[in-house]
Amino acid sequence: MNKRMQVSLMVWCLAVVLQPLQGFAQENIAAASTAIVPHTSSERDGQHDFDFEIGTWKIHLSRLLHPLTGSTSWVQFDGTSTTRKVWNGLANIEEFETDSPTGHIEGLTLRLYNPQSHQWSLYWANSRNGAMGGPPNVGEFNNGRGEFYSQDTFNDKTILVRYVWSNITANSAHFEQAFSADGGKSWEVNWVTDQKRVQ
Repeated sequence: MNKRMQVSLMVWCLAVVLQPLQGFAQENIAAASTAIVPHTSSERDGQHDFDFEIGTWKIHLSRLLHPLTGSTSWVQFDGTSTTRKVWNGLANIEEFETDSPTGHIEGLTLRLYNPQSHQWSLYWANSRNGAMGGPPNVGEFNNGRGEFYSQDTFNDKTILVRYVWSNITANSAHFEQAFSADGGKSWEVNWVTDQKRVQ
């Protein structure tokens, strides 16, 4: 009987001591998980951020001939671009064709939206080699400006690549591609596209 009382007393003491600690642990776990995993309910849905691109455009393209060499020689192209919606807006495909006195470019951009990360992945392909070039540029729009980044190689050197969409209206938009060879401290723009909608 004495032993039973001792065991009961020990169990009761442990319950009294551990109960507050259990609540403390649960509070700290909840706080830690909130700090690590941001609430997604307030995240902006960017599924329709590229809807402005749907349709046909007249485009003027300026391309830097020799990026990351200090070159200032640019070549000008003119052509057309057509973008169509895929998967009810979760993706789109842009085809464009341009000409200049120095060459001809046929390209394709595939844009895919990830509803979980709320980000777009942009893939580029050129008709010269018939393959997607390098890793996708990934990013999103904020306040009407879209920025998309990737790490790639250029002339056997690892670089950062940045795409920027800006000055977007119902009938016009501006696009720039830039390279950085110093980890993003400085950027050199090497591709600029201005487009006007074909009514």
